[in-house]
Amino acid sequence: MTTELWMLTLTGVLAVCQMALQSFTFKAQTGNAWSVGPRDEAMMPTSIAGRAERAYRNLMEMLPVFAIGIVLMQLTGKSDVWTAVGAQMFFCFRVAFVPAYLIGWPWVRTLVWNASMVGLALVYWRLVI
Repeated sequence: MTTELWMLTLTGVLAVCQMALQSFTFKAQTGNAWSVGPRDEAMMPTSIAGRAERAYRNLMEMLPVFAIGIVLMQLTGKSDVWTAVGAQMFFCFRVAFVPAYLIGWPWVRTLVWNASMVGLALVYWRLVI
């Protein structure tokens, strides 16, 4: 399996981990009574649970874009060292994005997100040249 496909696989694992994180932090906020009940009343996550939810949604918005780029790059045979670096950048900075968001580091979180987008751009750049 190529480096790019490994990074896509690991990003899928990251998605599951982030889903669990947002679930557990929300349960800690609401308690067992609400989480095991019918959930008839909407509850909004706040504080760390809210940040975990937003970080998870952000990954879910970008994961399809990343997956499409990796799959197209593999299908067209355009994999090279730069696409591998781009995929690794995307994954590593997405991992770093989670604690940056949970801690609430506004500028760090933004810089980490931008760095992951540079990695994604490297993958897509190879597709168009």
